Amino acid sequence: MSSEEKFDAIVVGGGLAGSAAALTMARAGLDVMLVERGKFCGAKNVSGGRLYGHSLETLIPNFEAEAPIERKITQERLSLMTPGGALSFQYNSDKLDALKCPSYSVLRSKFDKWLADKAEEAGTMVLAGFNVDEIVIEDGKAVGIKAGGEEFGADVVILADGVNSLLAQQLGMKAELEPQDVAVGVKEVIRLGEDVINDRFGLEGNNGAAWMMAGDPTGGNLGGGFIYTNKDTLSFGIVTTISDIGRVDVSVPDMVERMKAHSTIAPFVKGGKLVEYSAHLVTEGGLKMMPELVRDGILVAGDAAAMVVNLGFTVRGMDLAIESGRLAGEAVLRAKERQDFSAASLSSYKTALDESFVMKLMKQYQNLPGLMEDHMIFNDIPKMADEFASMVYKVDGGQPVALPMIALTVLANNGGLNGLFGLGQKAWEAL
Repeated sequence: MSSEEKFDAIVVGGGLAGSAAALTMARAGLDVMLVERGKFCGAKNVSGGRLYGHSLETLIPNFEAEAPIERKITQERLSLMTPGGALSFQYNSDKLDALKCPSYSVLRSKFDKWLADKAEEAGTMVLAGFNVDEIVIEDGKAVGIKAGGEEFGADVVILADGVNSLLAQQLGMKAELEPQDVAVGVKEVIRLGEDVINDRFGLEGNNGAAWMMAGDPTGGNLGGGFIYTNKDTLSFGIVTTISDIGRVDVSVPDMVERMKAHSTIAPFVKGGKLVEYSAHLVTEGGLKMMPELVRDGILVAGDAAAMVVNLGFTVRGMDLAIESGRLAGEAVLRAKERQDFSAASLSSYKTALDESFVMKLMKQYQNLPGLMEDHMIFNDIPKMADEFASMVYKVDGGQPVALPMIALTVLANNGGLNGLFGLGQKAWEAL
């Protein structure tokens, strides 16, 4: 490779992890290239659309003043849904509005492009529309990439190429995805207008809502539905584990329509215009599916490293991606000072991750995927919640029934205490 083709670092993938890594290195003076297979960074990036801002605040202080955020989330909703009903919880508080580092709804195509543009402004060479075919290995060390029929050299390659990182698989750093460890997410962006959204969700100004659902949207399969309010659109969709597809006679696209038509949801989306449709893989396996993170000349970050935690009431992925990208970039800076890009030198990345919220979160909830595999959460619990609520709110002049008796009746109608006790044990162990 000629000297003109040599970079200090090449980042594969122009999502949040890749751009965070590139920005960190470029503004410290390194010669960085960011390679993105989409027409632009963000063109192929999909998520529900909620960004917890704390990690980006560390990278770009006061980012919300210039970033293309949609709304600040000040309203939380959670619904347990059956075909004919839903037991919902809503939390509004000045505390959400006053958080030092709040969360925001974002549209990834705009937001990811903005972050990549920040990296480019800092000096990163962005190469969009190119697919990286392979990592060039010499004497057991990564020395560059092959993309678009050309070779580009680098001291370090950072893989931030998404959930299905074929490059990490080619290198043997990551196992092939297993159906039980990955979900498919289908998302629609529905335009309603700012005033309509504010009126229907009870919002004012730039305040926004995040709404998670479990049960009926996926037909009782593992997974759930989501709605995030943007400025004049809704991000609307479902996520369901691939191993569960075929368990019920409802296709994934039909699950979206099923949720849209539900009596609890329909009034919020009525009259909306579909402006975007997309699908995306989501890691579900947690810590146990995390790949090898460091090799000679290679680091893995973000979704490629399975850094996602789904707690049911919220999903964490974007903040983990940004933090891991920043920490990967800083590890390269330390290696550059030593002129040592071996796995031992780059292992400061793993040390920094272990000390950060990323690995603390991944380790805290490493048993959660096993809990989420219990269909009772997505079938029986919503049914029991619906039945309990229907009895509590029933007023017909008949004999009153005490709340404890209602609870016991619901349990008796749904398999008794044993199943619920077993689920409680699993939850205690997982959480």
